[in-house]
Amino acid sequence: MNTAAPETIPFSSAIVTATEGEFAGWTTWSRDSFESNNGPFWHKVEPDGTVRCAFRVEKKHLNGMKNVHGGCYMTFADYCLFALASRELQGPGITVSFGCEFLDAAREGDRIDCDGEMTRIGGSLIFLRGILRSGERRLFSFSGTIKRVKKKPKPVAVAE
Repeated sequence: MNTAAPETIPFSSAIVTATEGEFAGWTTWSRDSFESNNGPFWHKVEPDGTVRCAFRVEKKHLNGMKNVHGGCYMTFADYCLFALASRELQGPGITVSFGCEFLDAAREGDRIDCDGEMTRIGGSLIFLRGILRSGERRLFSFSGTIKRVKKKPKPVAVAE
């Protein structure tokens, strides 16, 4: 069962927390239908502030060779960018750059975890890098940049 999460990520009310299973206590965003359909992807903020991200490989994540599809790695890594930056971001953002290297294959049943960090935090840009692993095996390295998006005020309707 999933329930609404406490304010783990301050800017989003569209998060749910798993209450049972392998990822009990972990959260995911429900606002992104692409990620929801391709996940579930999970993140957790540790007591020291470190953000952990993970998912368990299912049949739907595989390509024709029965390895995790490269697009799945990329989608999860993009999810990780936002989870890793979430406390600093504190609002909406967009990915403005993304680079990656495919290092090894993962298979159905593997758990994929992300280790990552923010490398620079600017006024409007946040630079990050990370690596996806299954156990000790490095699978995929990535870097990306998120741009903070300022919400534009809605225009006031003028009565005629």
